[in-house]
Amino acid sequence: MPDDIKVEINLRLPNITVRTPHEPTRVIVNADVRFIKRIDVPKLPRIGDRLELSTRGGHSVPVMVKRVDWHDEEALFIVGCQYAERSVSPDVYASLTVDPDWSSKPLL
Repeated sequence: MPDDIKVEINLRLPNITVRTPHEPTRVIVNADVRFIKRIDVPKLPRIGDRLELSTRGGHSVPVMVKRVDWHDEEALFIVGCQYAERSVSPDVYASLTVDPDWSSKPLL
């Protein structure tokens, strides 16, 4: 059985609108940030593949693969993904932001 391949997930999330009864509506803009996680996969994902990732908080993070690039300096594949649903819930977003397996990286 072949070894798993280590890849880095580079996830783009949609903007999040947070509505609460006692506070003004606010929008979390995610256009300039990516969420990063390294995982092992049995085979290299292809463009268009759907992956089910997770957070330690127990939330499912469905993603769609948009690109796969080799990164020489890191010696691994970077898998560019987009959140697979139209919107992300504030609970899933909060779980991503506090999960030590995920890091947020601002785009330059």
